[in-house]
Amino acid sequence: MIRSLYTAATGMNAQELNVAVISNNLANVNTVGFKRSRPEFQDLLYQNLRLVGTVSENGNQVPTGAQLGLGTKTSAIQKIFLQGDFTQTQNTLDMAIEGRGFFQVAQSDGTTAYTRAGSFKLDNTGQIVTSDGLPLEPAITIPPDAINISIDPQGSVAVTQPGATAPTVLGTIQTATFQNDAGLQAIGFNLFVETAASGAPSVGTPGVDDRGTLQQGFLELSNVSVVEELVNLISAQRAYEVNSRIVQTSDEMLQIANQMKR
Repeated sequence: MIRSLYTAATGMNAQELNVAVISNNLANVNTVGFKRSRPEFQDLLYQNLRLVGTVSENGNQVPTGAQLGLGTKTSAIQKIFLQGDFTQTQNTLDMAIEGRGFFQVAQSDGTTAYTRAGSFKLDNTGQIVTSDGLPLEPAITIPPDAINISIDPQGSVAVTQPGATAPTVLGTIQTATFQNDAGLQAIGFNLFVETAASGAPSVGTPGVDDRGTLQQGFLELSNVSVVEELVNLISAQRAYEVNSRIVQTSDEMLQIANQMKR
């Protein structure tokens, strides 16, 4: 009975974390470039009451053993990097990556972070930056007299200036891919950073090798499905309820044992 109390408690803790992950997914259903998370669980150690293959008292081999599980624990919370839907904004500095890849931005400490959120702006110097002012890498500065900004699927940025007969190419936006996207560490603000699990970034021109192309005037929406998350929420709630019922039943059984009289 004591074992069942602790085993059910691990189940309740697991479902509490499951609901926390679901709530974060739903909270970011309208966050541009957000990737949903999925909790994964694994069973704990088993107590062997009788080992498989042991020999019984009459000399026969036991075909099955007796193992008692001790509950569950969280093994991982994985980011699912499936592509979200696109929405057309007609904003010249909004970009979406169709396929694999991440935009590169420079952080204040000089390190590089990666993002799928392509809602870029211009700062007071004309540099392309994120909503938090982090500059895009490689840096591209738009001249103040630019009439029109054009970004092709391969990341080439060109502007039309007064009196010019042809657009002026300012530079090329490069994207990064990783061997293991799920190994990236989310740091908030729609940003990810490289880890040993993700591997080193492979930086290059969009549309080359396995990198996706850029779509100007579009944004990638969150890949969270509200219906799927609500179904998962109901399932987690019922699982939590069942485990709490086990705690209640074990408590009642202990109460009966405590009330036994000779």
